[in-house]
Amino acid sequence: MNMRFSGKLALVTGGTGGLGRAVTLAFLAEGAKVVVTYQKQEEFDAVKSAAGKNGASLEGRRVDVTDEAAVRQLIESILAQHNRLDILVNAVGGFAAGKLWELDTKAFDLMMALNVRSGYALARTVAPVMLKQKSGAIVNVASKAALDHGAGVAAYAASKAAALALMDSLAAEVKGTGVRVNSVLPSIIDTEANRKAMPNADFTKWPKPEEIARVILFLCSDDAKLIHGAAVPVYGES
Repeated sequence: MNMRFSGKLALVTGGTGGLGRAVTLAFLAEGAKVVVTYQKQEEFDAVKSAAGKNGASLEGRRVDVTDEAAVRQLIESILAQHNRLDILVNAVGGFAAGKLWELDTKAFDLMMALNVRSGYALARTVAPVMLKQKSGAIVNVASKAALDHGAGVAAYAASKAAALALMDSLAAEVKGTGVRVNSVLPSIIDTEANRKAMPNADFTKWPKPEEIARVILFLCSDDAKLIHGAAVPVYGES
């Protein structure tokens, strides 16, 4: 097994969800120490179990990453324990559908919190740490909807477009420092939740979380040192 991330510390926020779990397990398999944030204890326990012997390199923190103060505490505790943070993958996100004039304002606010504020709170806390180290990789999970603004997903598309713009500007701000910032743009990922939500869809065309995880790990690796400020489509034929 390739151990590209031996000696590296990765923070995977939302690291127990459909995509986050695959990213977490992939990093562990390649030698990284991984800290994940989660909301549900049973999801963390399931990832720890799935990691097998690599589970010894996994830590979990129950943190709401839309809360800036909580994020600051999280990063401070990671630095106090490990004295470094090499990688941030933000896989926190949510989806809400509905025509703009029919959408509940709370749903709009939730999309902004999960899809934009999470990345904002994390980036503004993590970027200074990585700038001080003169190295680091940040990957934010945006969406195909950040570019493809379809009917019935106004709040979701707006939040993902904002998330992409946020990372693009951050990439410009840290250019030449040794810190790299990129986004990935999935469409519908083949997760249990999505299958339940769309039982009549053709799942075979949906990208697997493990496939997207491989792209994310590449972007975080030294092999991708030339890639900075990119928005990488990871939706295959879907």
